[in-house]
Amino acid sequence: MFQNTVHGECIYGNLLNGEWVESESGKQLEIRSPVDGSLIGKIQAMTKKEVDEAIQDTKMHARAWAETPIYERAEVFYRAADLLEERAQEIAEILTMEVAKEKKSALSEVTRSADLLRYTADMGKSMEGQAISGENFPGGSRRKLSFVRRAPLGTVLAVSPFNYPVNLSVSKIAPALIGGNTVVLKPPTQGSISALHLADVLQSAGLPGGVLNTVTGRGSEIGDYIVTHEGIDFINFTGSTEIGRHISSLARMTPLLLELGGKDAAIVLEDADLDFAADAIADGAYAYSGQRCTAVKRVFATDSVADQLVEKLKARVEKMQVGDPRDGAMITPLIDEKAAESAMELIAEALEKGAMLVTGNRREKNLVYPTLLDRVTEEMEVAWKEPFAPILPVIRVKDIDQAVELANRSEYGLQSSVFTNDINRAFSIAERLEVGTVQINNKTERGPDHFPFLGVKASGMGTQGVRYSIEAMTRPKAITVNLREDF
Repeated sequence: MFQNTVHGECIYGNLLNGEWVESESGKQLEIRSPVDGSLIGKIQAMTKKEVDEAIQDTKMHARAWAETPIYERAEVFYRAADLLEERAQEIAEILTMEVAKEKKSALSEVTRSADLLRYTADMGKSMEGQAISGENFPGGSRRKLSFVRRAPLGTVLAVSPFNYPVNLSVSKIAPALIGGNTVVLKPPTQGSISALHLADVLQSAGLPGGVLNTVTGRGSEIGDYIVTHEGIDFINFTGSTEIGRHISSLARMTPLLLELGGKDAAIVLEDADLDFAADAIADGAYAYSGQRCTAVKRVFATDSVADQLVEKLKARVEKMQVGDPRDGAMITPLIDEKAAESAMELIAEALEKGAMLVTGNRREKNLVYPTLLDRVTEEMEVAWKEPFAPILPVIRVKDIDQAVELANRSEYGLQSSVFTNDINRAFSIAERLEVGTVQINNKTERGPDHFPFLGVKASGMGTQGVRYSIEAMTRPKAITVNLREDF
């Protein structure tokens, strides 16, 4: 039973050993749409005992899955990708209502996830072991040979965020499974229904029971319990820096892959194509209402181009469609009213300290209109704090050295952009920026999904991207053969 309709309400179970089950406690959580408050469905509030069962069940199936040939694991992924595309419209509609994602972007998230499944299957099949001769190191000999392959770590805990509950679940689940691990998926509370549809697709594609189990419920109730569970062998988490630090403090010796917050900067040089830069920055800052870790969250512009750039950004922002994601609006309601309140507080604080409001600063419940602030200074919180909202501060600098210094002063280090027609200067600046990735003449963004994706400082730990994720969730296993001396 994937979903059960009772009195017109959809009640979703959890995947356990290939079956969809409801919590023995009878407790359920309502998932309401941030778009209009309508009830989308109910999910199970799992107990700690049921968390134990979900993890223990993956242990029972771990050996069989680890011994399954990689080409057979890959075949499950190919079938799942086809099914995901067949159900893309259905799942995209749920995404749109559950997390207020614009319809086109929701559909893109689902189809991109199908591509990710296929690529992961291909990458898994192409990864090879290594044979090392002992004669390469002083004192060794040809009689000593080491055969190295990649072995699974065990049970991976995948914790995905509300903003990409399908794609960022796939990006954790697929590399873990192709590497021979079993997985417990803890989806976000808001976003659970979309993620459960993904789990149903994988099960329908023939994934054996117990290889992937799901656990739903509030993080405040089962979060600490599951990340400290002795049955978890690896934690792959995407979410806020605050929660990431908390998990890191609890995990002790459990290896981690953390994708956390960002304060991505766009640096605009004097010779940049300002129309091109404005297009990229506006899209990068405001798409999905800025609710992305890779959103452009501040602009550094030299005095010589700032006036022109601000005018061009203003023109683009004021043309953005605001409202219902079902109508194709780019700016849609934030995930909840608390997020909207925090966003408006950031704007108010900046204005009180002298920032110039170019456009925006309007709110209707949890819908925040796209806001552009000019003449933001380093004394203002919006220069440093991640808003996760459609707010873009422009910080004027006297030169590029000041821009780089301010960019690097952030506690975050996810990505930055540099806009210029001088490729030599672009590379020089990129080398100085303390981030995981520098985009030259593009908005900050995740992907393509086979590129390395990582943050430094408070933006994360470890490297994602298909091959990198597989390697993170597997380990080298060396078997050394010692031949007889008469060889």
